[in-house]
Amino acid sequence: MERIKIQEGKRTPKVLFDGSQGILNIRGRSIPEDTKEFYQVILDGIDEYAKDPASLLSVTIDLEFFNTSSARELLKIFKKLDKAEFKSEILWVYEEGDEDTEEAGRDYDDMVKSIEFQFIEIPEERE
Repeated sequence: MERIKIQEGKRTPKVLFDGSQGILNIRGRSIPEDTKEFYQVILDGIDEYAKDPASLLSVTIDLEFFNTSSARELLKIFKKLDKAEFKSEILWVYEEGDEDTEEAGRDYDDMVKSIEFQFIEIPEERE
């Protein structure tokens, strides 16, 4: 698959999807104007990745804020991974004390059964 790299914008997260290394990272704020269009690139990338997957796809979600439409698109990603023939793990990153983001991750964990979620709490002060 071709590597997907999207620079972080004011309303969109930074995305790196490198199939040869088995990594998908989504980091920043996710409040894009056209959420479906933004996340479709990632969903299409997963379809492409599935043709020649690595032994494990490690997905890191490190969003300091995401809106409801982004939450729906993340669920689509997780459900697609849940049904995939390859193994995935989700690293759900949240800031210390951010109970809403932690809870959102735990809700996703309850919704997808075949993917292991790991919860990573980081200090509140970001770089």
